[in-house]
Amino acid sequence: MTWKHLLEAEIEDTYRCTSALLAFVDEAALDWKPASGSNWMTTGQLLHHLTNACGSGFKGFVTGDWGLPADFDPATASPEDMMPPAEKLPALSSVAECRRLLEEDRALALATLAGVTEDDLETRPAPAPWDDSQMTLGRRLLQMVAHLGQHKGQLFYYLKLQGKAVNTMHLWA
Repeated sequence: MTWKHLLEAEIEDTYRCTSALLAFVDEAALDWKPASGSNWMTTGQLLHHLTNACGSGFKGFVTGDWGLPADFDPATASPEDMMPPAEKLPALSSVAECRRLLEEDRALALATLAGVTEDDLETRPAPAPWDDSQMTLGRRLLQMVAHLGQHKGQLFYYLKLQGKAVNTMHLWA
């Protein structure tokens, strides 16, 4: 199996399962977040984050365009600049908007992947603005799919905590 085949399969599976979980989201609960602890996203913020957790990262790693301001310097950025607290994160106001943006992000991931070679994936260095450790492009892109998968799992547990009838199969089917 090549990097491209692996990444395409993981993209399709992860977006499909994430999209299926959206059927359980109650739009009246978009402001919901766990009651204990701190720095939790609301459900609406989590939906927004799902829509740029993977494809936009693919674009950043492949093109170098992270959508950051021209004067942004990761070396001098504060921790809050790199990862703002949850209360400062944007939120979506509908599941329909999430579905549309999630599909756009999936299409961006696949289109971006189509523009790289197996050699790029295997050998091209891909530092991140938040981590300059040496890692190949293929591994970084796989991490972006895992990033979406992590937040898919977060949505799953948000739904469980809200009393929705989800089970382990919803994470994979």
